[in-house]
Amino acid sequence: MANKQGKDQRGGCCPMDDILRLIMGPWTTYILWLLETDGELRFGELKARMPKISAKVLTERLRMLEGAGLVHRDYEPTVPPTVTYSLTARGHELKNVLKGIHTLALRWQHEDAAVDVRLAGE
Repeated sequence: MANKQGKDQRGGCCPMDDILRLIMGPWTTYILWLLETDGELRFGELKARMPKISAKVLTERLRMLEGAGLVHRDYEPTVPPTVTYSLTARGHELKNVLKGIHTLALRWQHEDAAVDVRLAGE
């Protein structure tokens, strides 16, 4: 049970802290969002949907998400090898969280654009 400071009575941190630290890394939420909305994707398909990410960072993020049990990597020994990525059951549990963040981001983007238009007119 958590106390008022967000620490559980055993002296640990808030349980949300680990999840937030995991998904707040660069590009992480976008990778999860793409795999949730588009389903299973190959590395090149992910890279094409995120042209500003380097292959190195995408690889690092995917490995980290795989290690955390959020992403499944499927390797087919074809020529050339086929590697696809998909969300695990645990990764799919983030669906509502990602959807909420997406909705909030769109609303804030719209609100900020309205403020920018208003300020430009002054």
